[in-house]
Amino acid sequence: MNSDARIFVAGHRGLVGSAVVRRLEALGHRNLLLATRAELDLTRQAAVEQWFAAKRPEIVILAAAHVGGIHANDTYPAEFIRDNLEVQNNVIDAAYRHGTRKLTFLGSSCIYPKLAPQPLREDSLLTGPLEPTNEWYAIAKIAGIKMCQAYRRQYGFDAISVMPTNLYGPGDNFSLENSHVLPALMAKFHAARRSAQPTVTVWGTGTPRREFLYVDDLADAVVFLTNNYSDAAPINVGTGSDVTIRELAALVGAVVGFNGELVFDTSKPDGTPRKLLDVSRLHALGWQARTSLDAGLRTTYAWFCAHEAQLRR
Repeated sequence: MNSDARIFVAGHRGLVGSAVVRRLEALGHRNLLLATRAELDLTRQAAVEQWFAAKRPEIVILAAAHVGGIHANDTYPAEFIRDNLEVQNNVIDAAYRHGTRKLTFLGSSCIYPKLAPQPLREDSLLTGPLEPTNEWYAIAKIAGIKMCQAYRRQYGFDAISVMPTNLYGPGDNFSLENSHVLPALMAKFHAARRSAQPTVTVWGTGTPRREFLYVDDLADAVVFLTNNYSDAAPINVGTGSDVTIRELAALVGAVVGFNGELVFDTSKPDGTPRKLLDVSRLHALGWQARTSLDAGLRTTYAWFCAHEAQLRR
């Protein structure tokens, strides 16, 4: 991407999109095309069509998505599959038809089967049943991958699919109702420390293993892959290492300064037993994550504290 390329970052206010914008701006890109939901509702085909006809972005980074943790996925399955399919279909098709030369689609590691061999390789896709608690989101993301592949095969459209592992960082959703495990734990520990609660309850048994990638590392990988990757196969982005939920809770508690006891609510679902990505293809291209989990947690907590008043609104 040259510095004056017209780049549309879809979902620029979200966790991933805002990090991609930070990275692009740091690299000197100033011709960024950004639109809030009020300005452009990506679920509305006519609006997307009109916007692409007027703006004609050269590069599209599709980071817009309806996302959430286990509770949100299980409670709102219709919204998760409908909204994500609509956004993907509208943006990918409009990008192709209005001359975009490169599109990077952001998927998710939940596309892989629940019991696929670990670490998860890209060729595990569609080899077994999905994790039931997030299958609606996963199916939508799989459809996005297949749409990129179909447009590449039929039209020669240079659309790639990037599969990040679990993400965290500045700009995350810290709501206890619909956030992912790491920001939910951070918000819980923060509230418990401030009110001097003796315990914090964690969903599940604490035994599942998860991999966590700092979102600014993902943004760097997205820019790298947009510049250096062009293939129909999706490509994983992660750290290549994981921790148990119990270990994660202890790390987050230490960063927040909570000194009480952890209580595990085993009546709540664990989700997939383990989710670690095989990142050997990405490493072979010359990219590796740089931010340690401890450093990323400290930066994220500092951001959370600085924005706590806004997050409560």
